[in-house]
Amino acid sequence: MKTLLKIALFSSMFIAFGASAQQSVIGEINYNDLENYISLAKKNFPRKKMFEERVKLSKVGVTTSQLSYLDIFNASYYYRPSDRRVIDPINPYNVNGVQFGVNISLGSFLSKPFDVKRSKGEYKISQLEDEEYNTTLTMEVKRRYYDYILMLKQLKINTQSAQDNKSVTESLKNKFEKGEITLDAYNQSRIAQSGTDLSQIQAEVNYLKAKDLLEEMIGVKLSDVKK
Repeated sequence: MKTLLKIALFSSMFIAFGASAQQSVIGEINYNDLENYISLAKKNFPRKKMFEERVKLSKVGVTTSQLSYLDIFNASYYYRPSDRRVIDPINPYNVNGVQFGVNISLGSFLSKPFDVKRSKGEYKISQLEDEEYNTTLTMEVKRRYYDYILMLKQLKINTQSAQDNKSVTESLKNKFEKGEITLDAYNQSRIAQSGTDLSQIQAEVNYLKAKDLLEEMIGVKLSDVKK
């Protein structure tokens, strides 16, 4: 009877191993889906949006610093009706009518090129940071996608293994009821079945976690992604 049990359990393990050997994670990778997920992450992930906003703000800073050259000029004018007499012994050049004046701040004039250069440098840095994060984001999406595919394959393997072991357990149950095997042999098969059931449950949890992590990165449910 022990020999019969060993053969049955070995057959179950062989079936599970065979199913595992036939599975290929690499063959299940869909690169079109992967590129789509990367595009969605770049569009939806909040941290990516933050870097893009920094680039926009720093670009505005360059334009603002360039326009600030006008700040060094202070224009003014005075209007005195022509029919009024001018009594200004201090400034005899003060005359009636409209008078214009322009003042230039030398300090501001000299500092403006440095301000523009600094704002352009900040703009360039923000661009490089955004490019760097593009690479980081791409690699993170790939990592989560590969983990998702791995957990999906493990779930399929464990599910198949649980089904195969259930068939073995049912077969041994029938043999036990017919008196062909001992109670101990039948109980061992039930213990093995419980182990595969627990493995299947853990595989389901791992799959759901991997799925949630990928959806967190791309910003939408996988079921809502257009194929």
